[in-house]
Amino acid sequence: MFHKEGQKIIFVTLVFVVATSLLIDNLQLPWLAKLIQFTLLVILVLVLQFFRNPKRYTRHNDRQVIAPVDGKVVVIEEVEETEYFKEKRLQVSIFMSPINVHVTRYPVSGSVLFSKYHPGKYLVAWHPKASTENERTTVVVENKTYGKVLYRQIAGALARRIVNYAKEGTTVEQGTDAGFIKFGSRVDLFLPLDTNIKVKLNQKVKGGECIVAEL
Repeated sequence: MFHKEGQKIIFVTLVFVVATSLLIDNLQLPWLAKLIQFTLLVILVLVLQFFRNPKRYTRHNDRQVIAPVDGKVVVIEEVEETEYFKEKRLQVSIFMSPINVHVTRYPVSGSVLFSKYHPGKYLVAWHPKASTENERTTVVVENKTYGKVLYRQIAGALARRIVNYAKEGTTVEQGTDAGFIKFGSRVDLFLPLDTNIKVKLNQKVKGGECIVAEL
């Protein structure tokens, strides 16, 4: 299954690959034609794997925060969150490489209190200033049991478009589709200081299933 954000790109890539392969099929250098066709096939496979949207089975629990994306945990630290809370929070950051699934999922169920897009730079996603200077979206979801959770989609050096479905005033369900980030990027979570972090640095997590924190 493929994400809806990739349908147009997949279609255009498929048409280009098929048309080009047919055009070069009669080249006088058969080995060159085969090489080009193989390269085009690899490109198509890479595009397909990037926009894949595998089914995830979320066990809904209002006392837990689940990973919003696939990737590797690169930051666990206490920081000052300056955009919404304006107080100290526990930050957990998950870095996504281009080969990870790039679907963003809601980490908790609840009401969307805040949703804002920020244009910005395209520093590498693991850069310390990426969270505040890169293109990004900030979303706050309030769960009646867990409290307020902020997650931030951050574009990386290759990413040029963030898709965010969260709209203020709507009710969302833990583990469902919250958006998409194209190419290498990361997502930051900002959690209450008294939360119990369940992941470790460099741990690989699976969006929609892995428990990041709990009360």
